[in-house]
Amino acid sequence: MTAGPGQSAGPGQSAGPGPAPPALAAEHLCRRFRGLTAVADVSLRVAPGARFGIIGPNGAGKTTLFNLLSGELRPTSGSVALFGRDITALRPYRRVALGLGRTFQITRIFSDLTVLENLTLALHGLSRTKLSLLRPWRSYRGMTAEAAELAASFGLAQRLAASASDLSHGEVRELEVLLALALKPKVLLLDEPAAGLSPAERVDIRTLLTSLPAELTLIMIEHDIDVLRGVVDSVAVLHLGALVVQGSMRDIQNDERVRELYLGSAHSGPPGISPPPGSGPAPEPSQAPEPSQAPEPSQAAGLSQAADTSQAPKTGQAPGASSPGASPPPGPASPGAGDGP
Repeated sequence: MTAGPGQSAGPGQSAGPGPAPPALAAEHLCRRFRGLTAVADVSLRVAPGARFGIIGPNGAGKTTLFNLLSGELRPTSGSVALFGRDITALRPYRRVALGLGRTFQITRIFSDLTVLENLTLALHGLSRTKLSLLRPWRSYRGMTAEAAELAASFGLAQRLAASASDLSHGEVRELEVLLALALKPKVLLLDEPAAGLSPAERVDIRTLLTSLPAELTLIMIEHDIDVLRGVVDSVAVLHLGALVVQGSMRDIQNDERVRELYLGSAHSGPPGISPPPGSGPAPEPSQAPEPSQAPEPSQAAGLSQAADTSQAPKTGQAPGASSPGASPPPGPASPGAGDGP
């Protein structure tokens, strides 16, 4: 997603200011780990206030890309800019000070502290006295009030006194988003905020994400297509570290390259629909996709929303039933262990 082009000035009119720089821009980013290229020449431009999603099979390089954007890793080549300022060489804490926030796949909270104490410490990180912690709790009174207001805005007001270790997994995910918001970011990177959540908890996290301030630029990695569909405006698809396609959710669901990426080139029908009975034998085990490249079940299921009714089974035939003598369809691929180095 890019910022719109500026309008040219007409005769007798003074040229106005140029187009605003993108909130976050990556130019030809590459990251290699010896012989492995985890991110290969990826360029993205995300406009201020946009809601942007990144999807792809496990091992596609999504989290490595986030690590490059947030400063956890240095790129082998390429650059990163935040609102037009080059931040490629800046450490993560410097990027946070400039307005770049982030959450992680693995939850990072203080489990021995209460929700209120977690949020207060996050707010304290913005103060000039952030390294002065040995002082009475009452001196944080102003920050505790702001922390309580933040929690109330996103549905955790009743859990302020609860220990973080007593929260449900969904509430922990919500707390982690609030900890990132406490740092008052202008751009927020969310790495799989709905991972491991129950269906009800996914509704809660989606509600939280849709209620974020409109001026906040949101970039999120997510395997749950239903969560993405309700939050983002545009999506980029990564595979083997490279950018495959970028567009609206509808465009991504109908893109042939995405169908081949998730279901294989032999399957020409809409995603989520099994091949017709007798269309051919199942692939040998050696031809099955590697676990590290297998898509999450929720992604393949979510992409099935683009299927048309012409692929429905014939009347009287059970869904997924095969004709006599046909080989059984391959079983679901095992989920991968992570998203690259």
